[in-house]
Amino acid sequence: MYIQLDFESDIPIYEQLKDEIIMGIAKKQLLPGERLPSVRALAGDIGINLHTVNKAYQQLKQEGFLLIHRQRGVVVNPEGTPKADEKYEKKLTALLRPQIAESFCRGINKEKFWEICETVYEEIKEGDINE
Repeated sequence: MYIQLDFESDIPIYEQLKDEIIMGIAKKQLLPGERLPSVRALAGDIGINLHTVNKAYQQLKQEGFLLIHRQRGVVVNPEGTPKADEKYEKKLTALLRPQIAESFCRGINKEKFWEICETVYEEIKEGDINE
C-alpha cells in the first residue's frame, strides 16, 4: 500500500496516516489479518517520527481497525472493522457539521454537496482514488 502524506498540510501527520490506513482498508488494499510494518519500520520508510506512527496505530487500535500483538505485530483486525453504531453516527455528525456549514457559506448548494459526497463514496467503493 502506498502512503501519501502532505507535510505542508494543516492536518497533523498522525491523522493523515490514520486516514491513509483506513482508506487502504476501505479499498481492500489492506485485508483483515494482514500485517502492517512495525512502528519503527514504517517511521523509517516514510521519514517520520516513530511516536507519530505509534499514535496513529494506537488510535486505530482503539477504533477497532487494528490489533497489536507482541508476537505478531500490527495486523488489520481479522474480524473486520466494527460496524457503525449510535456513537459513531454522533461522531460522524460532529465531523460533517462544520464541513457542511463551510460548504453552505461558500455557496455550494445541497445538490452539489450530495454530488461530491456520492462521487467520493463511489471512488472509495470502487477502490479508484486518484490523489
